[in-house]
Amino acid sequence: MVLSALPALPAHAAPPGATPAQQGSGGQARIAADPESRAAAVADQAISSGMDNLAKGTDEAYRRLKVVKGAGDMFFVSYERTYKGLPMVGGDAVVVTDSAGHVRDTVAESGPAPADLATTPDIGAARALRVAKTKLSRVDDTADPRLVVLTWGGKARLTWEAVVGGLADGKPSIQHVFVDARTGEIADSYDQVREGTGNGYYYGQVTINTSGSGSSYSMTDTTRPGIKCGGQNGSAYTGTDDNWGNGSGTDLETACVDALYSVQREWDMLRDWLGRNGINGSGSGFPARVGLSDVNAYWNGSYTNFGHNQANTRQATPIDVVAHEFGHAIFQTTPGGAGSGNENGGINEGTGDIFGALTEHYANNPNDPPDYLVGEEVDLVGDGPIRNMYNPSALGDPNCWSTSIPNTEVHSAAGPINHWFYLLAEGSNPGGGKPSSPICSGGPASVTGLGIEKAGKIYMGALNRKTSSWRYTNVRAAAVAAAIELYGANSVECNTTKASFSAIAVAAASGEPACGTPGNDFSLSVNPASGSAQPGQQVTTTVSTQTTSGSAQTVNLSATGLPSGVTASFNPSSVTSGNSSTLTLSVSSSAAQGSYRITVNGAGTTTHSAVYTLQVGSTQTRDFSISANPASGTVQAGSSATTTIATQTTAGNAQAVNLSASG
Repeated sequence: MVLSALPALPAHAAPPGATPAQQGSGGQARIAADPESRAAAVADQAISSGMDNLAKGTDEAYRRLKVVKGAGDMFFVSYERTYKGLPMVGGDAVVVTDSAGHVRDTVAESGPAPADLATTPDIGAARALRVAKTKLSRVDDTADPRLVVLTWGGKARLTWEAVVGGLADGKPSIQHVFVDARTGEIADSYDQVREGTGNGYYYGQVTINTSGSGSSYSMTDTTRPGIKCGGQNGSAYTGTDDNWGNGSGTDLETACVDALYSVQREWDMLRDWLGRNGINGSGSGFPARVGLSDVNAYWNGSYTNFGHNQANTRQATPIDVVAHEFGHAIFQTTPGGAGSGNENGGINEGTGDIFGALTEHYANNPNDPPDYLVGEEVDLVGDGPIRNMYNPSALGDPNCWSTSIPNTEVHSAAGPINHWFYLLAEGSNPGGGKPSSPICSGGPASVTGLGIEKAGKIYMGALNRKTSSWRYTNVRAAAVAAAIELYGANSVECNTTKASFSAIAVAAASGEPACGTPGNDFSLSVNPASGSAQPGQQVTTTVSTQTTSGSAQTVNLSATGLPSGVTASFNPSSVTSGNSSTLTLSVSSSAAQGSYRITVNGAGTTTHSAVYTLQVGSTQTRDFSISANPASGTVQAGSSATTTIATQTTAGNAQAVNLSASG
């Protein structure tokens, strides 16, 4: 079997579309005039304040990655967390703001805190790379490993993240492998290549966006940056005129006509229905390749690649397949990226199917009437469609979530989320010729659908608050939050979102908001979020509140986590949401020097909090030097040599120093 070479691997680039936080001039005038800048500023303040579940350790920091506009004038600001300067895999967060500059929600990975985790590896990058290569049967390319703190899996570990590309079990694979920097064992891994399958259905004479003039044209869509189509070398097909393809199922230029038509419809659907700007949310997309010598199609983290059916009579470039593969790109470029584990992978595969159905319904092409079957137009291996969204069990996939899902193959683990989306969009008995859909044990008697556009808006809102360890219970929480955000807590949409999850046996997590009359709620922040005072002095900060839903309410303020010798007073001690109070921290002469995290609490109909970091006394860093005397020696085999290890305090107070040797 001939397989194309994988592209050169990026050295741990951020997920496509992610950009570092932009720091620059322009100040408050630009922030006030630009809703995206205002969203970023408000979210940064929430991060700085440690608002609600955004609290972080003293050695941790957040770095803003991306601001994405969603439906309903909502903005989703994503962050990565670092520990002592190292990226924390599983430390991501999202702050949701509205166009008025209010924080509406915060979501953060709550993995184990890496307190006092050493950041010096015991094994080198070269050894880690050798271990990572064992995940592949053939290695074609590698990227230099980087040190990260991995918080997936119940404990924080220092690991090397190595990226290796090639073949695994005969199929293209780009593996992110996390090698324990202490033991050299593989701690976790995930495959960036997401596979799919499809049909070779053609759409006849269609209009597609290309580029060029005169006698030089290219299958490059300059109106949708990043979108182009060509062969396995990565170059777009070119021609002397702007007429492409001949309608043959084996012609690759024809396959690119179908691929471009499909991804252009997906791009338009994202814009018109879901409020997303391009495939990556930032106005850009990714290339498509055709001519893959395989009965398959896949997304590899940089481009989509499409093969053919088993009979090799049609290319795998209909709408549901093309949109499925670009759906993986959407999953990767929403907050949290592509996580690890079969349950997360199943949600990723289901996301591809959902975007395939959304695009097929948006296009509404009579040559491929919209439905909720995946690959239904091609008898890929003699078994008809490969997945059924309204009744996954008809093709051997689970309809309902269960504790076995984390150990279920990813395409099959997509069954419950596909089933949920159909129930949300169409309901359990939609009528009008649409198929009925079963309800799992313990679910509601029936579900009435909202329509596919509303269902897509809710799921896109959920994806925009995704974190890297997403599981089905997280999808439910995120989708309910999105439904309330878009349609209100007293809406039919809120109740239907909950009912459709209950219908696939995904129960509500503790603290899920109720659907009904919207409650009064508020947000709380502190500015500045840190300060210092010498013993015998005071320091102040402003505690601000905002009404985020319902009516203004009384918020009672308090502080917890105060160290001995430090007292807190608020002026005033309670405020009406929308107003501010001054917090004064008085440091007595007996207070011990050090850094302390003080939690500022606001209690109303709900409780919210923010973190203020107080430095008592000197802020000088504690540090030391180490030396060996003599610094070298000669010894015969079977004998020993000694040296004296001396330490000195070079900054701050003396500290315990744990000694070890390596190399």
